[in-house]
Amino acid sequence: MFSTIRTSKANKELVTQLTNKFNLGAENVIARLAFSFSLSTEQKLNLSQIQDSGGKEYNSKVLFGDYADIYMALLCVHYNLYKSDKDLPKYVKLHIDNGLELISKEIENKDSITGEDFIINQIEKGLSIFEK
Repeated sequence: MFSTIRTSKANKELVTQLTNKFNLGAENVIARLAFSFSLSTEQKLNLSQIQDSGGKEYNSKVLFGDYADIYMALLCVHYNLYKSDKDLPKYVKLHIDNGLELISKEIENKDSITGEDFIINQIEKGLSIFEK
């Protein structure tokens, strides 16, 4: 596991903006959402593209709460890694930063969207796959 993760400096402000806009609770909720949203795109991010670590800091317990094992399992399956792989913290950081940027782009022109609206929209998109 890891002790702390830091977003990029550029995403520090984005964490605060999304937290305020979505009103889902503490900033770690947005980080969890960003991580999950990024993984849901099924992109394999490249470690060579990791950004700086000058932003918001999260310790692993605050970031993932009691579900750290589940989040790490999702990451391990996605990249076909073992749970003790030394690069797991880097992948967590990559997906949080990527997810923050993806969410920001997704809601860019949606002034009145709430956190609940965003989550419901994403669930509906996911379920629509099964309608085809």
